[in-house]
Amino acid sequence: RGGSTETGRALKYILRKGFPGGRNSSAPQVLIIISDGKSQDSTAVPAMQVKERHIMVFAVGIKFPRWEELDVLASEPTEQHVLFAGDANDAANGLYSTLTASVCSTTAPGCKVESHPCERRTLETVKELAGNYTCWKGSKQPNAVQTSLCPFYRWKKVLIKHPSRCFRTVCPDPCDSHPCQNGGTCVPEGLHKYHCLCPVGHGGDVHCAPKLSLECSVDLLFLMDSSAGVTLEGFLRYKAFLKRFLQAVMGQDSPVNVGVAQYSNSVRIAIEVGQHKDVFSLTKSIDALNFSGGGTLTGRALQYISQHGFRSSPAFAEEQDNLPRVVVLLTDSKSQDSVAEVAKHARDQDLFLIGVGSSFMRAELTKVTGSPKQTIVYSDPQDLFNRIPQLQRRICSVDSPEGCQAQSLDLVFAVDASAGVGLENFLRLRGFVRSSSLHFSINRDVTQMALVVYGSRAYTAFALDTHTSSSALLQAISQLPFLGGSASARTALLHIFGDVVTVQKGARPGVNKVVVVLTNGGGMEDAAAPAQQLRHNGVLVFVVAVGDAQRDVLLRVAGSPDYLVHISSYEDLQYYQDLIIERICEEAKSPVNLCKPNPCMNQGVCILGPGSYWCECRGWEGPHCESRVLRGDSPRPQVVPLRSPAQWSSGDSWHFSRASWHTKRH
Repeated sequence: RGGSTETGRALKYILRKGFPGGRNSSAPQVLIIISDGKSQDSTAVPAMQVKERHIMVFAVGIKFPRWEELDVLASEPTEQHVLFAGDANDAANGLYSTLTASVCSTTAPGCKVESHPCERRTLETVKELAGNYTCWKGSKQPNAVQTSLCPFYRWKKVLIKHPSRCFRTVCPDPCDSHPCQNGGTCVPEGLHKYHCLCPVGHGGDVHCAPKLSLECSVDLLFLMDSSAGVTLEGFLRYKAFLKRFLQAVMGQDSPVNVGVAQYSNSVRIAIEVGQHKDVFSLTKSIDALNFSGGGTLTGRALQYISQHGFRSSPAFAEEQDNLPRVVVLLTDSKSQDSVAEVAKHARDQDLFLIGVGSSFMRAELTKVTGSPKQTIVYSDPQDLFNRIPQLQRRICSVDSPEGCQAQSLDLVFAVDASAGVGLENFLRLRGFVRSSSLHFSINRDVTQMALVVYGSRAYTAFALDTHTSSSALLQAISQLPFLGGSASARTALLHIFGDVVTVQKGARPGVNKVVVVLTNGGGMEDAAAPAQQLRHNGVLVFVVAVGDAQRDVLLRVAGSPDYLVHISSYEDLQYYQDLIIERICEEAKSPVNLCKPNPCMNQGVCILGPGSYWCECRGWEGPHCESRVLRGDSPRPQVVPLRSPAQWSSGDSWHFSRASWHTKRH
């Protein structure tokens, strides 16, 4: 309205007119004064009269207020009724907090009012000495003047800060506790409720809780190290682990047949496979096992088990003969005889070997199992019991397809085709990509795959939405060219970020994205920054390095040891394929941020909603700001609903140009 600031007159108006349209005196009356606190009339008396009528007064100062006047206007205690609106968000938060505490008397369940140190600021005009200058003064003598030094002042605006305490209401997000397990995505519904979008296979529980029961039909034999190397304490720990595992995974009608053997210098089958069908009898027999001591002859034990471990008793012969045979080796002591050849022979006899041991046993256990994927290591005794779900998954993976056949995933392979790798090794890397692709279901609804080849420059061999079948994908991989020259992983990762994992290039919002870099470690020195940029935008970077490369450089690019596989030679690459694919598939189950990477095109801003997102467009419109607005039109934000993978049908597609994008005006 302009004009002068007369806060006192405004208060007198309230005293005279009251609250127009207000209810009776049973409802609290709250007056909020928004002012810079620089009234040109007196406010003390009318402010006192307002508060005498039991009207609660909040004084909100804007810009650079006069705090003394705001304190006069506000109700007591002033620290809870004087607010500052220099920052609109904090002012709204603080006002809500104070109204909640003072008027409604309680905060929302789970929320709390917190105080925090802050500053009150005011801009005041002060008189400042600028210096002394020559001036003329009158003299007692007629027709004469006197010179002297006179002080010279100037007026200056000064920002004055006053330490204070501010208040804000903090309410927990229902998803802060990460209630969804097994990679389920938590979707908040207001302040207190949420629901979990569960991966395929975990939808039976509201929290996607793991299904630990052994629902696979297998013959399972536990081979326990009872030698002096594992010590009595270690043997008792394995007994406790075995009992807890069976109690966790075996139900009343479990289809698994369990046996237990122990070894040192010799082997003894203490519980025949299938001898007991209930947990109580199994645990009672395990309690009766005694520590034997002696040498650690793991190779002899594996040889004996492959010949005699699964001899079926007549009662179980018919049902056991056709079941997969699984051996779980529990050891924490290096073998005193050779294990590699014996273990290979056992695997050739269709025994599925799983090794469980402490971290320093990893190399030997991998020789036994033939694959890092089937090796389970623990860091300390308590960590052993945390491996129960992992062991359950390994046992039941014996008769299940490899890869992420039911997981939605956008997967990008970046292959180093530089001279440092060489043509022969490049062909091995190309073959690795080809064989790895067979573990995924390639189509628009499950897994999309892109392939980038790089030397000093990067090229997209095919984009995420180029191929919709495995046959077409395999043919395209076989045509991947060798480039030669120097290697620049930085260039490749920047190319992937800007030109591969984008909506316009076929990337799907709400789907996890993984980049696998296959390299000899060359040209990785300056790749950490673009790798971090990808991770910041929701894209996992997985580094597979072959040969003699600097591990610290590789770790900076991978971001974590969990996403780095360092292999000694190209010939050994094939043995790590299962492990790499398993890590990729675990990432496919992790929660997804719908706005990372940004699905909006043409500088559109992605805004999250409950279970959905929309693009705020400027000069463009459409679900992803892909259509330019014609003159005279105004852009409309489009809401894109979130669907779980289980809701996708074969006719649907996440590609933005297809009819499956259902939009509505927000």
